[in-house]
Amino acid sequence: MNKFLIVAGVLSCIASFMHILIIFGGAAWYDFFGAGQKMVVLSQQGSWYPAVVTSIIAGVLLVWGMYAFAGAGLLRPLPFIMPILVIITSIYLLRGLAVIPIYFFKQEIFSAFWVWSSLICFLFGLVHLLGTYKLFNEKALSVV
Repeated sequence: MNKFLIVAGVLSCIASFMHILIIFGGAAWYDFFGAGQKMVVLSQQGSWYPAVVTSIIAGVLLVWGMYAFAGAGLLRPLPFIMPILVIITSIYLLRGLAVIPIYFFKQEIFSAFWVWSSLICFLFGLVHLLGTYKLFNEKALSVV
């Protein structure tokens, strides 16, 4: 059993659930979680746009959690599991590192949100990396 991918799956599912809570929390939650002024204003105006975008993000994060659980052996294997786990890991790590160029080249949008959200994404990416690496090693050993 791949404990790293279990933790990765739990983290992605928690992030998915948090995005759903943000939808129900409304404009104040969009603001608190750093969604940006446009999303806050649209939510205040009753627009469907913030809820749709946030629902899509929640859905993607839930699918990522399912892939991690499948890689851990908790769910049946999903299609293209190895390359998709690599892609998920890469996205989390790249999003985590996004704070660096923002700090140097986009000072006007740099904020505490970028720092803590990047740290969270980078942590998620590291856990996925460790789990995916372990899975690759297990698959390689089973082929030999």
